[in-house]
Amino acid sequence: MALTAELVARCERPEPDPGPEAGFTHFSEAEYDVLAAELLARRSPGPFWLFAYGSLIWKPDFVALEHRRATAHGWHRAFTLELTRWRGSPSQPGLMLALERGGRCNGIVYRLPDMDHLAQMGRLLRREIGAREDVQGIRWINVETEYGRVQALTFWAGVKGPGHAGKRGLREVAGTLARACGHIGSGADYLLRTVSKLDELGIRDRNLWRLQQLVADEIQRGVP
Repeated sequence: MALTAELVARCERPEPDPGPEAGFTHFSEAEYDVLAAELLARRSPGPFWLFAYGSLIWKPDFVALEHRRATAHGWHRAFTLELTRWRGSPSQPGLMLALERGGRCNGIVYRLPDMDHLAQMGRLLRREIGAREDVQGIRWINVETEYGRVQALTFWAGVKGPGHAGKRGLREVAGTLARACGHIGSGADYLLRTVSKLDELGIRDRNLWRLQQLVADEIQRGVP
């Protein structure tokens, strides 16, 4: 792998937290609980599965009874979410992974405990989304595993409107990830963690593998 922790360290810098973005309808605690119940009511009976393809793989923050390799057909991962907070800033927006239509995405599906699904859903929502406008990207999708098809929850799938950066070429994405940094870290760090964990699990995403090389090249050239 060309991208290393040493190269990523060159991208890190202290950035203040700019706070919640203006123009979004932010959730109250009670509204998170209502949304959690609504989403659970939409799923089919059976275990609660969660499909992870990015940071939820290397920073799950939940308890899982089991996990399996899984493929989401009709979706692919891409850096199409623009960030002005977290791993980006208002002066240098960053990018985060989302699921876009077309192709297929290999990831991990987790089976959550069979009790207290409402509380589990609430914790996931509080981690993944902050505003009413983000709800459109929460979906129940079918994924294929070695033991058959399961229905799983996933986040940031098919997002449109505010915050969606649109399709960009890999070199443009690489330039952004090599430069963007927010109060929790850099875009290069996010990419390294994702590619490293996927590689550890035996999942090789061709675009991400090429992207880590391009980001490494950008950093070695000395990004401004």
